[in-house]
Amino acid sequence: MARKKADSPGGRDRSGRRGAGARKRGPALRIEILTLFPGIFESPFSHSLIGKAQARGLLAIGVNDIRVHARGRHRVADDAPYGGGDGMVMKPEPVVRAIEEAAGPKRRRRAWVVLLSPAGALLTQAKARELAARKHVVLVCGRYAGVDERVAASVDEEISVGDYVLGGGEPAAIVLVDAVARLVPGVVGNEVSPLADSFEDGLLECPQYTRPPVFRGLEVPRVLLGGDHEEVARWRRKESLRRTWGRRPDLLSRAALTQADHIALAKIRREVTEARDGPGTGGEETAAATRRAGARRGTERRR
Repeated sequence: MARKKADSPGGRDRSGRRGAGARKRGPALRIEILTLFPGIFESPFSHSLIGKAQARGLLAIGVNDIRVHARGRHRVADDAPYGGGDGMVMKPEPVVRAIEEAAGPKRRRRAWVVLLSPAGALLTQAKARELAARKHVVLVCGRYAGVDERVAASVDEEISVGDYVLGGGEPAAIVLVDAVARLVPGVVGNEVSPLADSFEDGLLECPQYTRPPVFRGLEVPRVLLGGDHEEVARWRRKESLRRTWGRRPDLLSRAALTQADHIALAKIRREVTEARDGPGTGGEETAAATRRAGARRGTERRR
């Protein structure tokens, strides 16, 4: 059965021919999106890093219409839920047929199939990196009240982009593609840059500044203007810890923190406490953290 595919700038056209700007060898990652609304993806993947990556042949994105695989004159792809209730449910037949055309049957699969679902595992930077290492990924976008549960037998995993409600899986697919694509080698010009992003080391990224040095009375921290790279690195690490502690403290329990990080966190807590309660009110925690770090070093030496 024919498959409708949206144009991919610099990738393949509707005839399947590769664009003029592509490399002779295949893309590092191929992503196919299965959806009832292919037009949603025309703009997001035509610009910036993803558009350029497709033009250079690093990335290939195909968008396939699930409705093509529905039977009957009207290509109906949804129906009322068994047991009653509000909304419509996507029928299993067209979805599974679309999956099998894009990825092959489950026993002879040539691609990793992901269902975008609020019931899936939360998308993390580690998961994005895992998907970026694959050669071929198929994303299935649900709609309406969801996808018939029997479709789950034909996918490899389910992923959610957060604990909130979207109108369908298409916005989630755009988020996932953006997160994954920038981790494909060559997509980001400076390949070291993604390694400094938030969540790569379990922490939020530090604050960033650019010109002018003063904007409406707000100054760039002097350490960033001094040219001392070691001082800058220390400042960035401390501010990364500060931001994570203040905004996402849950991340700290999973991050690989060094002894210096623990001491820095204690100093940050002291600074915040003294700013709130006055000087001298937060010193004991810093001293305790220093003692704990010294005890850990002594234990490691004895080992």
